[in-house]
Amino acid sequence: MLLAVITSQTAVAAASGDPAEGCQKVERSLTASSVFQGDTSVFPPPQLEIRTPFEPTSFPSAGRNYLIYELRLQNFSDAAMKIRAVDVLDADAPAEKPILEFKAQQLHSLLQPVGGQAPSSGADDGFQLAGGSSAVAFFCLAFDEGAPVPRKLRHSVFLENAVVSSPDIGTAHTPLRVLAPPVSGTDWIAANGPSNDSHHRLGLFVAGGVARISRRYAIDWKQIRENASFSGDARDVHAYHAYGQQVLAVADGTVVSTRDGLPDNIPRTAAGFSTAVPITLETAAGNSVVLDLGGRQFAYYAHLQAGSLRVKKGDRVRRGQVLARIGNSGDAREPHLHFQLATTPDLMAAEGIPYLIDQYVVDTGKNRDKRTRELPVRGMLIDFNQPRSK
Repeated sequence: MLLAVITSQTAVAAASGDPAEGCQKVERSLTASSVFQGDTSVFPPPQLEIRTPFEPTSFPSAGRNYLIYELRLQNFSDAAMKIRAVDVLDADAPAEKPILEFKAQQLHSLLQPVGGQAPSSGADDGFQLAGGSSAVAFFCLAFDEGAPVPRKLRHSVFLENAVVSSPDIGTAHTPLRVLAPPVSGTDWIAANGPSNDSHHRLGLFVAGGVARISRRYAIDWKQIRENASFSGDARDVHAYHAYGQQVLAVADGTVVSTRDGLPDNIPRTAAGFSTAVPITLETAAGNSVVLDLGGRQFAYYAHLQAGSLRVKKGDRVRRGQVLARIGNSGDAREPHLHFQLATTPDLMAAEGIPYLIDQYVVDTGKNRDKRTRELPVRGMLIDFNQPRSK
C-alpha cells in the first residue's frame, strides 16, 4: 500500500533545517539582479493583471518564518507574453535588491497554467502566457531564522521589453490563533501539511463562483509506527494506527455543522480503490464536525468514524473536549484526520488560514525538539504527549 508507508527521511528533512517541501529559502544575500530591468514607461502598458486574491500571514515553524500565497496572472491582450523572470521585493525598500528571484529556467515550476494548457516555450526560455490566458504562481517563502519578514511585498514580472509591478500585499492578514492539537499521543505525521507541492496546497477550487484554496494549511494527521501507518491487513480500517483515535476540540467554540452516518471506505491498496458512497460536495468530507472559533475562523474535522460523533449543531464545546473518532469516510484513501482552519464553515468555499499549536515535540530521528506556538509543516513527525499551556 503506497500511501500507507511513510519514510523516516521525509520526517527528518522537515525538521532538520531544510525548508518545507517545494518552499523557497530566503536568505537576503542575493547579488544584484542580472535580469533585464525592462521599461515601466511603455504606453500602453502591458495588459497583464497581477493580483493576490488572499493576502498571506507569516507563521513560524522549526526556526523559520513562512509566507504561503498565490499570484494570479491574467493576460488581457490577444498576443502572447513571454515572462522572463519574477522578483519578490520588500515593498518598503523597493530600490534594494529583491529578497527572491525566479529566473527563466525556474518559471515552469513556479507558474501553473490555469486549465492545464502547456506553455509553448522551452524551460530555459521563460514562460509564455498566451493571449487571453492566465496562470497562478504558487509561493512558499521560507525565511531564515533572524531574517525579518517584510511588512509588505511587491512583485515585478519581467517581460521581453517591459516590467510590470504588482500591487503591494501585506504579510499579516489574519490573526494567528493559538490552538490545542486536534489529536493526542505520539507518532503523528503531518501528512500533506503546509508546503508548496501537496494536493492541499495546489488545490485551487471553484465553489460558489469563486476560486479559493480552503486547504492551504490543512494537515492530514496519520499515526505511524515502524515507518508505516498500519500493521496487518491493509484493506482493514482497524489495522491503521490512527483509526478510532479521539478527535479533540482545538479551542472553545460552537458546533455549526455536523455530518454522520457515512460508512468507512475500504482503504486503497495496489488492488484499487473506490469510495463507499459517491463523492459530492456534500460527501467529500465524510462524517465531519465544524467549530466556529469566533473572529470568522472555523475549524473543520473530516473523515470521521460513523456513529462516533459526541456533539451536535449548536453545542458549545471546550478546548480539549472529545468530539468524535478518526475514521475513513468520504474522500479518504486511508484512516486519518483532515484538519483545517478557514474563513467559512464550508469545506471548499473558503480560504485556508494559518494557526499555531501551543506545544509539541518534533521527532527528527536524531533529536526531539520542543516547539512552542508554531505550525508543523509537511512531513514532521509529532509527539503531542506534552503538558499543554493554560
